[in-house]
Amino acid sequence: MAERAIDRGAEILVFPEMFITGFCYNLAPEESPYPLLEPFMTLVQRRSCLIIGSLMSGKYNMGFCLGSDGIQFQPKIHPFDKEKQHFLGGDRISPMKTKWGKVALEICYDLRFPEVARSLALQGADFLVTIGQFPASRREHWRVLCLARAMENQLPHLACNWANAGGSLIVDARGQVHAEAGQGDEVIIGEVDLADRDRWRKEIFYLSERRPELY
Repeated sequence: MAERAIDRGAEILVFPEMFITGFCYNLAPEESPYPLLEPFMTLVQRRSCLIIGSLMSGKYNMGFCLGSDGIQFQPKIHPFDKEKQHFLGGDRISPMKTKWGKVALEICYDLRFPEVARSLALQGADFLVTIGQFPASRREHWRVLCLARAMENQLPHLACNWANAGGSLIVDARGQVHAEAGQGDEVIIGEVDLADRDRWRKEIFYLSERRPELY
């Protein structure tokens, strides 16, 4: 699927939360040099792309950006339900610098906490990425929250949910949906237009009008 997406022009490939193993807690967590990622390490070197996902790493559900220049990490901040028995919540929130821009990565349940995306936006993130395993029963929540995170932070948003529930989205900084997946395995393609984000922010820039002294 990654190869097909690259053949169609994709440079940033976003996969769902725990896309390699699922939540198989009986598996040993990955440690450096991350053997499960070896095929993807080969792919980014060969095709000059960026791969975003998460995996079990130590005591964390660890989000990652993997490019030809190496790998960067952002842990999930809010473990959900049974995850708390196996994972700690991350203790840092920061964008990851890549040649495509500063990536703001949040993982699944983090989407319900607007402070995560807002913190990343205030740190100069260029676009937001959310990877998840939201269930089909809460797919409407997923969609509304993905749109809200894009609009309230004026950031393009790449939101990838697991195929079982579907609903992956590519949203621009104005909150317009450019691509949306159904259920089942699917590749959607869209453009992260930072120039349009900047034009929109020149019209009105919410972040500059915040009043944090009151809230």
